[in-house]
Amino acid sequence: MAQFTLYNKHSAPPGSGDSTRVDCDHVPLCSINDVQLRFLVPDDLTEVRQLCQEWFPIDYPLSWYEDITSSTRFFALAAVYNLAIIGLIVAEIKPYRNVNKEVIANMSDSDELYTRLSGFPMQDKGILPDSMGRTADVGYILSLGVHRSHRRNGIGSLLLDALMNHLTTAERYSVKAIFLHTLTTNQPAIFFYEKRRFTLHSFLPYYYNIRGKGKDGFTYVNYINGGHPPWTLLDHIKHYASKVRHTSSLCAWVAGRVQQVVRWFYHKLLTRFNFIE
Repeated sequence: MAQFTLYNKHSAPPGSGDSTRVDCDHVPLCSINDVQLRFLVPDDLTEVRQLCQEWFPIDYPLSWYEDITSSTRFFALAAVYNLAIIGLIVAEIKPYRNVNKEVIANMSDSDELYTRLSGFPMQDKGILPDSMGRTADVGYILSLGVHRSHRRNGIGSLLLDALMNHLTTAERYSVKAIFLHTLTTNQPAIFFYEKRRFTLHSFLPYYYNIRGKGKDGFTYVNYINGGHPPWTLLDHIKHYASKVRHTSSLCAWVAGRVQQVVRWFYHKLLTRFNFIE
């Protein structure tokens, strides 16, 4: 895994001797070792909003940017090169029981979008088994993007690794899955997540509202900390078949032991009988 350094925006990143901000459009391809990670702060709002408008087809409401740059409930991490943000990941940890909220009707487009970011479609309710979901948490990736000038440098993986490391500590063992939504047409994102062991969970027809048109989406999931999807009929068959094999082996072992005991007892009996005679 690539190495990285976390630092605070209001102090210079390690190894930076020039405080001049570099425009992303003119920053050359960089070494992953020259990239630092830090959490977003309110001063980043304008820069992050401009980047997201360039990267994503969705027009996020201003309230979303205010939240991700100021609220501690979000894991909002920026990849920085020469003081310029060149990538970011935004995620949130929520109780699994809150995943199944339906989008409220009769809202404005921006409010509906924000509700989609806060709640989730009913198709996502099968991410975890019911028994595990009662107490489990899940991580939800709201956004992951890298500036076009720095793609294919491992920065997306660096950001995702940071989130995975954050969620797989002993303190967050209750988080059993990380999931996200993506457009069905976003092949680069689908390839990226599948390469990182995310699996397709569900198809979301017309999940996105982009420029007034409904666009289909996918839900992708990665299980962590002992989490797993609900069992299918085939999983149950395999489980009970394994139980039967184990039980058969146990019965055979017990039968063998009983036979040994019977032989021992019979031998002792004959020996005693012969001794008395």
